[in-house]
Amino acid sequence: MDLLALADFNLVARHGGFGKAARATGRPKATLSRRVGELESSLDLRLFERGARSLKLTEEGRALFERTGALLAELDETASAIASGGQRPKGRLRISAPLLFSQTAMGRIAAGFALKYPEVRLEVTTEDRPVDMIEEGYDLVIRVNPDPDESLVGRAFLRDRLVVVASPDLPRASGGLAAPGVARWAGDRQTWHVKTQGGRSTIAIEPVLALSMLIMVRDAVRAGVGAARLPISLVAHDLADGTLVLWGDIDGPEIALWALYPSRRLLSARVSAFLNFLEQAFPNGTPDELAAYIGR
Repeated sequence: MDLLALADFNLVARHGGFGKAARATGRPKATLSRRVGELESSLDLRLFERGARSLKLTEEGRALFERTGALLAELDETASAIASGGQRPKGRLRISAPLLFSQTAMGRIAAGFALKYPEVRLEVTTEDRPVDMIEEGYDLVIRVNPDPDESLVGRAFLRDRLVVVASPDLPRASGGLAAPGVARWAGDRQTWHVKTQGGRSTIAIEPVLALSMLIMVRDAVRAGVGAARLPISLVAHDLADGTLVLWGDIDGPEIALWALYPSRRLLSARVSAFLNFLEQAFPNGTPDELAAYIGR
């Protein structure tokens, strides 16, 4: 495959048209059109749907753009770094992060990173679903307790734990009776296994409210509607102020947030810089450090 033609194809795809790409780069429009045409001929594929006033990637063209765009950017960044004799972070950095971490901490982290590395164009997408980093063009993903994946490498940079909390005015269940609870899904009576200073015990819960977001669950617990299982970082201020009380730690594995990237790629300067920035933000990786990002 002609790398120059592939680079010109990515240029046109990124700018959304031959004319826009030509104006942005100073390259002749006819040259760009010819090179893309040659690439289509060599692949025997139509990469763009050409209209009178519009240009749209075909399904094959979008797949090629998503798979090769990041690789070409890495090649360009590597060449620039070698030429300049350094590894100054610059270029586009796409990150996928989970909802709760994005709501509580990612805004401040992203802002601090952007101020420190103004030549990096940081883009953060919030989603809890598994993503295909290569297919969807992400440089880094942040995930909670990810399943093992041989195609990804990374590190755990933050740890948290689940606790059961409630309003001080809510009586704790006893004698086989269930306490009202706020759950993330509707369902029948539940039993929560907890650890306390007195040992392990169970709490019977009757869900009275189902809310899909942990921020909403916390706010409902603050209002006194029931008990809930929540990350301790999310309720640390409430526990310290006495507006919520601890019923116990959930008896189960800890919560670990991992920063992951494709193992087959060289670690770019911008990804390395973001990983180092996370380490500086959470030097010990404790729930208290995450709680510091969360408002009262």
